[in-house]
Amino acid sequence: MSVFTHVTVGTKDLNKARAFYDNVLSTIGLKRIADLDENGSIWGVDAPSFFVLKPANGQPASVGNGVTVSFEAPNRAAIDAFHAAALAAGCPDEGAPGTRDWAPHAYAAYTRDLDGNKLAVYCFKAA
Repeated sequence: MSVFTHVTVGTKDLNKARAFYDNVLSTIGLKRIADLDENGSIWGVDAPSFFVLKPANGQPASVGNGVTVSFEAPNRAAIDAFHAAALAAGCPDEGAPGTRDWAPHAYAAYTRDLDGNKLAVYCFKAA
């Protein structure tokens, strides 16, 4: 059973966000499954799981301090590809791909999207 139905982040530039997420999420098997006109887009596999939206209140999107959105990757190579795609898009390295000691077989990478939202991608399978 999943704990969440989806996660949403805000964006200042929807077209740039769409291009960025189309690219990096494709490395872990997610695809854009819906556009909400000029309000946002939704990515997932069989169901919606990640939304990028313009804030409904009309105020500028802002980044939550201490908030990280973490995606599950099918394998370590996908994590390496996700991280490389984000860096190629001009996003910062917030934690290079590698093992994480807090869980068995944990392998992860961290970056931020074009709006500054912190992103992680994790795999818990043995190498």
